[in-house]
This record gives sequence, C-alpha cells and structure tokens, in this order.
Amino acid sequence: MDLVEEILPFAGLELSVLRPRDSEELLDERAFGQEEFIPYWADLWPAGVALAGALAGRALKGARVVELGCGLGLPSIAAALAGGRVLATDWSTAAIDLLADNAERNGAKLETAVVDWTAPAALLERAPFDLVLAADVLYERRNVPVLAELLPRLGRQVLLAEPGRAPLEDFLAGADVTWSRPPLYRLAGATAG
Repeated sequence: MDLVEEILPFAGLELSVLRPRDSEELLDERAFGQEEFIPYWADLWPAGVALAGALAGRALKGARVVELGCGLGLPSIAAALAGGRVLATDWSTAAIDLLADNAERNGAKLETAVVDWTAPAALLERAPFDLVLAADVLYERRNVPVLAELLPRLGRQVLLAEPGRAPLEDFLAGADVTWSRPPLYRLAGATAG
C-alpha cells in the first residue's frame, strides 16, 4: 500500500497519521460485488478530524472509550492520548492494522478489534463504555437502523461527528435518545434516556 503522512495540529497536540495515498486504488470489484466493500476507512474525513479536535483538549483519564467505524482512527488516538482506555473498532482488517501502526507512531496505547455492527455481541459484552465515538458513520441509509439501536446500548454518552448527509436526519428522528448539537465542532452528542 502506497502511504503518505499527514500532520494534524490540534490544541496542544500534533498527530502524525499515515494514510493510503489514493483510496480508489484499494477498490476491488470482486470484493465490492460480494460484500459491497468500499474502502471508506482509507480517507481522512473532516468529521473524524473534527472529533479528534474535540477530544484533544479533554481529560479522559481512565475513561472506557469505544470508537465505531474508526477507519484511520484519529479520534481513537486523540482519546488515548487524553488518557482514555480506548477500543477502536472497524469492519476492515486493513484499517485496524494501519490504525495500530498510527497509534504506535503517536505514542498512543489502545486496543483494536474487527467488529461488524450487525453482529455486535462481543462488543456489547464489554459495554457500557463511558464514551462512545463515531465519525462519519451514517454515509449509507442502511446504517441508520443498525446504529440507532447499537449506539445507546454501548454507553450513555455518544459523540457523533457527521457532515450532515441525508441519513443523519433520519437517524436523529428515529433514535430513542435525547440529542444535543454542540455548535463548536458541529457534533451531534447523545445522552441515552
């Protein structure tokens, strides 16, 4: 995989992340045909950068944190460096492998796991978490009902960073939680009721 380095400055923190130079080179038509495999994980999405920025200044000492759909894992790395005990999850083994390398590059200690949101039993066994993170996970409507059911079961506080795609409004309307939207990072945070 051809990788490039991105340096991302945050308040009091600078992260170095390796990412694929061109995520489209990772497309595999056979894998897409079988599992709709699209390497969304290989891009550094603005919502993930915003969520990492929101976490960079927080004190998470000892907090149990899980990130769903971590991709390159920038929020997971920021949370780990803020003192959180982080479990970073994604369905892609390649994403998890690269995240582990990026965490090491930044001196962040975290745990990783390959997780399918439609079969979350192993993840739910570890719940509740103190903080649940998700950035840009509502890119397809089929994720809406799965995440609406899963997120509140994982913990009482959810930081959901989304760029405002159409599935977000469906998610917020159908989720059985109270949502607030802090304007600074344009994040949607949830507290399960």
